[in-house]
Amino acid sequence: MKERIKQFLTLPFLSDRRVLLGIWTLLSLVGMLKLHRSHNNFLIFKGVYWHTVNGTSLYAAYPSEYSDVNHYGPLFSLIIAPFALLPEWAGMLLWLLFLSGWLFASIYWSGLRKSQQVYIYWFCGFTLLTALFMQQFNIAIAAIILSSFFLIEKEHEGWAAFFIVLGTLVKLYGIVGLAFFFFSRHKLRLTLWLAVWSVILFLAPMAISSPDYIIGQYHEWFTCLVEKNTHNLNSFAQNISLLGFVRRTTGHADYSDLWLIIPGMALFALPYLRFSQYKNLAFRETILASVLLFVILFSTGSEASGYVIALLGVCIWYTAAPWKRGKWAIALMVFVFILSGMGNCDLIPKTIRHDYIQTYALRALPISIVWLWLCYELCTKDYTPIEKVDAHE
Repeated sequence: MKERIKQFLTLPFLSDRRVLLGIWTLLSLVGMLKLHRSHNNFLIFKGVYWHTVNGTSLYAAYPSEYSDVNHYGPLFSLIIAPFALLPEWAGMLLWLLFLSGWLFASIYWSGLRKSQQVYIYWFCGFTLLTALFMQQFNIAIAAIILSSFFLIEKEHEGWAAFFIVLGTLVKLYGIVGLAFFFFSRHKLRLTLWLAVWSVILFLAPMAISSPDYIIGQYHEWFTCLVEKNTHNLNSFAQNISLLGFVRRTTGHADYSDLWLIIPGMALFALPYLRFSQYKNLAFRETILASVLLFVILFSTGSEASGYVIALLGVCIWYTAAPWKRGKWAIALMVFVFILSGMGNCDLIPKTIRHDYIQTYALRALPISIVWLWLCYELCTKDYTPIEKVDAHE
């Protein structure tokens, strides 16, 4: 049986990117099942464009249009514009295809080996579907962070800066792209492009509104994010992070998250002192994996749809190492897939899913273990490529 499984997994069609693109496209179509049932997020996104055009607040409640409120920056109005102008069903369909296509292309055009890409496409597919059901921009955030890293790797600092600023002005998460600054061979060029794109993208929404309106909305956005952070602390659907996991499992709420965030940032930064490892691509890719995990583990805004970002990081960690992974790593990947990847799935009994996984933010547990393991490796392991032995020797 074991040999048959191995033979099946090595079938060529399973690693054919055209097949994988077809599957990811199919997932986007499946995401349309939420139309008219649970597409509130898409209605919020559409509203960002129309409220910008009409000059009304982007962060006020509009109960006659949708529930909840918008938390994205004014720049998002230009991203969603082509989809907001279409009939609702067409706009949502193309939005889902756009999101999954953006991430698929970012992985394809990255510097990751084909074997790494194929692994990601399969491993992250289920979590991608969860994000598609929620029409969430987190799919694009994963693509933005990945693109920021590999554009710096390819010495395209101008475009890397574009994605870093784009992600920052839309959902703040993109700012973590600055973590790759130390790997740039052209740091001055990157700094200048960051300044240029910051000005251009800050002003861009004014093309469909006015300067006073956009400046005012950026002020409102800041206030909105501060209020949302307070709300997220005890939110059932938010804070599915290491912060939320500790807060919910201990039952304590009267402490500051800084007690976790500051040590977390120190542990995250520690590997940067290993300057001799910078030359190894595997080391830099593992830093990328750390960034993708950190942004979910240490954010009170982490939600179910954001786990596509975390699982992308887990896959890169597992495949980037120049050494062979052992049985414990494989077992951990299974744990990640079942709990972090499928934690919101209806295949898991509702009692377990609601009373334990969601109540105690248990989806954060496997990826927290991965991140701690990753940090240990970054601080102790040698990422120098292992030379392959000639088969004739």
